[in-house]
Amino acid sequence: MAVDKRVHRRYSLKLPLTAKSLTPGNGGAETSNVSARGVFFMSTTKPEEGSPLEFSLTLSPEITLTDQIVIRCKGRVVRVTQTPGSDKVGIAAAIEKYDFETKQ
Repeated sequence: MAVDKRVHRRYSLKLPLTAKSLTPGNGGAETSNVSARGVFFMSTTKPEEGSPLEFSLTLSPEITLTDQIVIRCKGRVVRVTQTPGSDKVGIAAAIEKYDFETKQ
């Protein structure tokens, strides 16, 4: 049985995500879950585990109860899982650094 190594609570949130090197044409993706230190999302591009990753998450006014907020993140791919019967892979990424940008 696999041991869960997660330290931070995960939240099932579907947030728009744009990753510079993973989303063709900057079309974006959507998170499956988010924690204080990482995200999990699906992509058609398969990165190498351990590779650096720059991505942005968008928090809508419905979540922030104010203006839209974009979180620009730098991190690292920690796990890549193939989805059976799909051309998509699941990507777990650790967040190492982030900045907030408010959009009105």
